[in-house]
Amino acid sequence: MALKFETVLITGGAGYCGSVLVPQLLEMGHKVIVYDIMYYGDTHLPKGHENLKVIKGDIRDTASLAAAMAGVDAVISLACISNDASFVLDEDLSTSVNLNAFEPMVAAAKNAGVKRFIYASSSSVYGVSDEPDVKEDHPLVPLTLYNKYKGMCEPVLKKYTDDTFVGVIFRPATVCGYGPRQRLDVSVNILTNHAINNRKILVFGGSQLRPNLHIQDYVDLCKAFLVADDSIIADETFNCGYENMSMMEIAHSVKRVVQQEFPELGEIEIETQPTDDIRSYHINSDKIKKVLGFAPKYSVDDAVRSLCVAFREGKLPNSFEDDKYFNVRTMQRIGAR
Repeated sequence: MALKFETVLITGGAGYCGSVLVPQLLEMGHKVIVYDIMYYGDTHLPKGHENLKVIKGDIRDTASLAAAMAGVDAVISLACISNDASFVLDEDLSTSVNLNAFEPMVAAAKNAGVKRFIYASSSSVYGVSDEPDVKEDHPLVPLTLYNKYKGMCEPVLKKYTDDTFVGVIFRPATVCGYGPRQRLDVSVNILTNHAINNRKILVFGGSQLRPNLHIQDYVDLCKAFLVADDSIIADETFNCGYENMSMMEIAHSVKRVVQQEFPELGEIEIETQPTDDIRSYHINSDKIKKVLGFAPKYSVDDAVRSLCVAFREGKLPNSFEDDKYFNVRTMQRIGAR
């Protein structure tokens, strides 16, 4: 079957989610261009594939990015200084990448004749909410610059969209599970690393609700946006999460699965400590199921199990010492600016 969009450019395609997405798009028959600053390297990408082009580039370099977009049919915008803690680094870095670079990138894509622009926002734009179900029209209450800028970029995309340049925004929950460019600095993955390698799970707070999304569901959603009809997704915003769990519920899930996978470890201890991280929200993902027919399939248990397999197979050595698993530590080490 002919592909709707033959050539796809992914900004940040060498990152955590990109490391799972890129090989699967190639398998589907797409030509893929990864445009990435390579803070975390590119050795995990299938660089020998004839349909993959890897460009080391900064999205703030609009001329370079515009040149890379020549002949591109669709853009998946993943590049950002990701997660809230990254803003302890350098506010100027995060502002320039996550906010200032966005509009020139969208304009360059439109000028290059790109037909579809898929923007990965974040469900963290909701900040703190007592609503039992946070839907897409819920007010954005950003607690950090990261989620503030994610929200500010959404209307920028809509400013440029038209019948020939279709934009869609998705707000994914916190991603979890194994990827070739592994992150061990997001909640489910952090707790799993500690459970397996320290036999102890440290929970800060515990009552905060956090929606979660398995990395394969994230990738499947990106693929769904590449095949959907314009009329269904044009200028739409979609939440996407699977399980809304408290941090303590996540800890118990991790404990149970790790004890099943590694019985030799014995009892995994859960210890709680106070926290000032009050982000808590319960997202509703009914819209994406109703409009797009998309429903996540993989649970937090599945994510934990995939990490257990990776640890058992020796794919994640030095999981506390090696900076490559931790975004902030990597950027501090290389002096990212």
